[in-house]
Amino acid sequence: MLTVQALAFWIQAPRKGALVREPLAALGPGQLQIRAEHGTISRGTELLLYRGLVPSSEFERMRAPFQTGTLPGPVKYGYVNVGTVEAGPHEWVGQRVFCLYPHQDRYIVPADSVYRLPEKLPATRAVLAANLETALNGIWDAGILPGDRVTVIGAGVVGLLAAWLASGVRGCEVVVVEPLPERRAIGAALGLRCVALGEAEPDADVVIHASGSGQGLRAALSIAGFEARVLELSWFGLSEVNLPLGEAFHVKRLQIIGSQVGTVATRQRARWTHARRMQLALRLLADSRLDALITSRCRFDELPTVMQALDQGTRGGLCEVIDYQ
Repeated sequence: MLTVQALAFWIQAPRKGALVREPLAALGPGQLQIRAEHGTISRGTELLLYRGLVPSSEFERMRAPFQTGTLPGPVKYGYVNVGTVEAGPHEWVGQRVFCLYPHQDRYIVPADSVYRLPEKLPATRAVLAANLETALNGIWDAGILPGDRVTVIGAGVVGLLAAWLASGVRGCEVVVVEPLPERRAIGAALGLRCVALGEAEPDADVVIHASGSGQGLRAALSIAGFEARVLELSWFGLSEVNLPLGEAFHVKRLQIIGSQVGTVATRQRARWTHARRMQLALRLLADSRLDALITSRCRFDELPTVMQALDQGTRGGLCEVIDYQ
């Protein structure tokens, strides 16, 4: 019997990625062999890893579910893989699934680690599931209520998804603050009101920060109203952020809330599992307007070059879909 070979993307060292061939282990009981179709790159977390900007204190806490190797490298990292089951229990074969697996064209995982795609969900749009799960957890952490004035700073994928979710809460007034006009246009395609940084209105009840910049977080504090909540969805890695806590921060009694998808939000934790949260994210992806977030695509064999271009800022767009076939 021939050994099945897989092709995987590895970060061999900071700012150095390569595709590596590796054999797949034999398929065991209760396991699935999956042929990848699509994936995507997190322009926040994954680029920080690629650049070697993860603090050593976070190496273990940052582990992805099927990560191989350790930070800063060599490491096989990633958490978005949509594919088709090609071997395993009969009831699974031919099913399209989502898995929190690194960038690899074939892989074997336990059946209980994958999620069947809803029947009408396109496989390409399903790559947004991990980002939508992050945004959903953030909305729970923010405690958004009907009628709240919500401002989202940063129209990246997570920021726009958070704004889109918040806009579905009855009576909420949602505005997205983003300096780039092309990203504001994507937000408008989702039905969101988007403005430039200098046009943000004060006295928000909730501010969600997702720009990944210190300037954005400072702006969040400046527009938050009295006793407002500022939810931090960005992750800065080794970068330090200076905040004007000597200004109105204390007088306004502001709250800065950290949110991270690795733990279910406190408000939901007693009843919600990671699996239930992911299943909800997949169901919420039924809205075809979310296709506007997918702005660029690459072949899997181009990934080392694409990662380099993203790192250097020479490749634009918002969500980069990886096509394996």
